[in-house]
Amino acid sequence: MIRVARSGGDAWTLPKGSVEQGEDLEQTAVREVREETGLDAKVLRKLDEVTYEFYAKTERSHIQKTVHLFLMKYLAGDTADHDDEVEEARWCSLAEARQMLTYVNERDVLEQAVTLIQAEGGQSA
Repeated sequence: MIRVARSGGDAWTLPKGSVEQGEDLEQTAVREVREETGLDAKVLRKLDEVTYEFYAKTERSHIQKTVHLFLMKYLAGDTADHDDEVEEARWCSLAEARQMLTYVNERDVLEQAVTLIQAEGGQSA
């Protein structure tokens, strides 16, 4: 599943967001996936963390952000039930996701997930 963000122009990305008070990283991941995609999922394992920098025009500052990415298992839900933070959330094949994801670092993490899934006898890419 990938999503297209409303803010900052169109970008197909993996779900992500900020840790809220009292949450650990895995709880944040589950909540953000639910909010941004409409899907309930459980964390199977951490895949990676990606750090990047950008300039925030609204805050007029340089921001460094670290995103923790997890391999998750779908439990229930419908992508039509995503919040208004994203324009669209959709299921797609791994091959389609490789083509659609906007950012190289997220495509790299997708490849890590594919390797793990294949090693564990899951679906092929």
